[in-house]
Amino acid sequence: MSVSALSFFRLQGGIIGFLQLASLLCLLLLLFKAAQFYLRRQWLLKATQQFPSPPSHWLFGHKLQMDQELQLLLKWVDKFPSACPRWVWGSRIFFMIYDPDYMKMILGRSDPKAKTTYRFLAPWIGYGLLLLNEQTWFQHRRMLTPAFHYDILKPYVGIVADSVRVMLDKWEKLIDKDSSVEVFQHISMMTLDSIMKCAFSYQGNVQVDRHSQSYIKAIGDLNNLFFDRVRNVFHQIDTIYGLSSNGRLFHRACQLAHEHTDQVIKERKAQLQNERELEKIRRKRRLDFLDILLFAKMENGSSLSDEDLRAEVDTFMFEGHDTTASAISWIFYALATHPEHQKKCREEVQSLLGDGASITWDHMDQMPYTTMCIKEALRIYTPVPVVVRELKTPVTFPDGRSLPKGIMVTLSFYGLHHNSKVWPNPEVYDPSRFAPDSSRHSHSFLPFSGGARNCIGKQFAMNELKVAVALTLLRFELLPDPTRIPFPIPRLVLKSKNGIHLRLRKLH
Repeated sequence: MSVSALSFFRLQGGIIGFLQLASLLCLLLLLFKAAQFYLRRQWLLKATQQFPSPPSHWLFGHKLQMDQELQLLLKWVDKFPSACPRWVWGSRIFFMIYDPDYMKMILGRSDPKAKTTYRFLAPWIGYGLLLLNEQTWFQHRRMLTPAFHYDILKPYVGIVADSVRVMLDKWEKLIDKDSSVEVFQHISMMTLDSIMKCAFSYQGNVQVDRHSQSYIKAIGDLNNLFFDRVRNVFHQIDTIYGLSSNGRLFHRACQLAHEHTDQVIKERKAQLQNERELEKIRRKRRLDFLDILLFAKMENGSSLSDEDLRAEVDTFMFEGHDTTASAISWIFYALATHPEHQKKCREEVQSLLGDGASITWDHMDQMPYTTMCIKEALRIYTPVPVVVRELKTPVTFPDGRSLPKGIMVTLSFYGLHHNSKVWPNPEVYDPSRFAPDSSRHSHSFLPFSGGARNCIGKQFAMNELKVAVALTLLRFELLPDPTRIPFPIPRLVLKSKNGIHLRLRKLH
C-alpha cells in the first residue's frame, strides 16, 4: 500500500473517530438536558400540587390552547379559585393569581421582578426603575419621586391640554375623509408629545414629527416581539434568538428607540451648556424628570452613568406614553359603546368648561362621574394586564395553600378585575361600582399595581386621562364602528389585535 493511501485511511479513521466522539457528546448533552427537563417538571408539579389547573401537554404546556388568551383566562378565573398554574412549556410555568387576598400578600413582599422574563427587556429599556431590584431600585425610586410632586404636576395639566387639542384638530380634518378613525396611533402620538414636553422639557412638535412616528412604530414592534419571545422555548437562549429573524427585528427596533431617547438626552445636555439656561433650571423650585436625572447624585456622591441615565429615560419614555395611550383608547371605546354614560360625562364637563374656560389642576377633582367612568374602563380594559415576580422566599396564602421559593408568580390584574367573586357581573360596564359610598377590598382594583412598586407616575397618568376625556367629549361624540370591533390582546400593555376604530361626530 502506498504512503498516500495509508495517510488517507488514517485521516478517514480520524474523521470517523471525531464524528463518533461528537455524536457521543451530543447524546450525553441531550440526555443531560432531558434529565434537567424531567427534574424541573417534577419539582414544579410538586410545588403547585395544591392548585388545580386545566389539562396541559407535557411538552407544549397550555400553548396549544392560547389562541384567545384573555378569553381563556376568564374561564380559568371562574373555574379555579384564587390562582392556577399556567404551563408555558413542559418545564416552565407562570403561576397566575387573581384574588385580592393573594394580591395583597404578594404586593406586600419584596420579591424581585422575574429575571427569566424581564431580562428580555434589558436591551430595550436597560436597568431602570422597571427592571431594578432591591437597594438600587430603592435609591432610584427615592431619587425620582420628587419629579411627581403636585407642584410639578400642576402646570402639566395645561401642557397635556395643548397636546390633546393638537390631536383633536387632526381628527376634525380626518372625519371628513374617513368613516372611522383608528384612534390608538393618534393617541400614542399625543401621549408621547405630552410626556416629552412635561418630563423632558422638549420644545418640538412631536405629533407631526416623522422621527417620533418611527419611535411609536418601534415600540409597537418591541411589544409584540417581547411577548413572542417569552413564549418561545427556542428563543430563551440569547445566541439563538440573536440569529433568528425576530432577534434581528428586535435589535433594529431597539436601535430606533434608542436613537429617539438619545436625541432627547443630547438636546437637554446641550441646553445645560448654556449658562443662562443652566441658571434658569437651578432657580426652579422643583426639577422635572430629566433635570433630576442629569443633576442626580447617588449615595456615594457619583452622578448617574450614561447607561443608567439612558435606562431611566428609555423606561419612562415607554411607560409614560404607551400605558396611558392604551388606557385612553379603551376609555374612549367604553364610552362609545355606552352612550348614556358618555352623555352624563359630557354634561359634567360642560358644566365646568362650557363657557370656554381652560382646564386646570383644580378641575381634576371636580369631575366625579367622569372619574367613575374612567375607573370602570380601567377595570375592564386593564392597561397593564400582568406583572411577574419571582418568590425569593416561600409564601403561604390566607387559605393555607403555599408555594416554595423560586416560583414565578404572575399577578394577573386583568384576571382580578374580571373575577366574578370580586366584581359581580364583571363584563358589565357599571361606573357606579366606583361611587364615593361604595366599598371594596383594598386590593380589588389595581390598574397601577400596588405596594411599594406601584406606578410612580399614577397621578400624572390619571390627570392625563381626565384631560383627554374632558376635552374630547367637549368636541366630539364618540361612536363605535360595528364593522371593526376591537379584540383585546395582552402585551406589555393591553392592545387590540385589529386596532381601536371609532366614528367621531363633531359637536356644534
